[in-house]
Amino acid sequence: MPAVSLVSVHVHPLKAARALDVSEAVVEPWGLAGDRRWMLVDGEGRQLTQREEPRLALLDVRRQDDGGLVLSGPGHAPCHVPVPAGESAVVQLFRDKVEVVPAADAASAWCAAYLRRPVRLVHLGAPATARPVDPVYARPGDTVSLADGYPLLLTSTASLDALNSLIAVDGLSAEGPVPMNRFRPNLVVSGGAPWAEDGWERVRIGEVLFRVTKPCGRCVVTTVDQATAVRGKEPLRTLARHRRREGKAMFGMNLVPESAGSVRVGDRLTVVGASGTGAVA
Repeated sequence: MPAVSLVSVHVHPLKAARALDVSEAVVEPWGLAGDRRWMLVDGEGRQLTQREEPRLALLDVRRQDDGGLVLSGPGHAPCHVPVPAGESAVVQLFRDKVEVVPAADAASAWCAAYLRRPVRLVHLGAPATARPVDPVYARPGDTVSLADGYPLLLTSTASLDALNSLIAVDGLSAEGPVPMNRFRPNLVVSGGAPWAEDGWERVRIGEVLFRVTKPCGRCVVTTVDQATAVRGKEPLRTLARHRRREGKAMFGMNLVPESAGSVRVGDRLTVVGASGTGAVA
């Protein structure tokens, strides 16, 4: 197998907002340190993502040394948000109930003004409040933060190149090529053949061992231009034609950490377990 290496690492402090590009990150059992520990919920306590609010793509987030955030967006002065320490509340994240701590009223008011709708900003604190991973693909004790379903998402530049070639041939070529940030990954690797990750079962990146659970089913968020918040049809249209499994369009692989440590740009990826067959037709 040709050499495969880690070429970028991305942390999303606030679920659905802009990512931070970092050179290295600590891998915790429930995801990269600081990844998706904050979330916006609507007036009924349900998660808000770019599915409902594409303008979240333009919401810039910076982490503070104390774990707090600085939020900024077009037409809005920055808002400093400390880690909340008040009473917890229960909110809905898809099918799960999650115990979180609401941020200060001023922070939620800033977010409500930005999105022009009632919202609350909430924070996931201790690992004890993390959600269990889908038991169909997980082991007892596997947990995830506020990510959609799994601790980390890995994507491949070779597979993105192949996808963009398909878009150019039979997709909406005016919308391509699409950049990797449409898929909001944590880890991006380069090298190897397109779609080689379909056959991976366990991989080591740097000093961390990961279990590759399943391909990632993609949604309408992939059609949102992360620089403009404008929604189109690609790459979901082409993925649905060429990368379909169990009724879902697939791109990227969900990972669960099996060891502790850090990952760094430049780390070598080693496949330590492979099925030898592709997972997506």
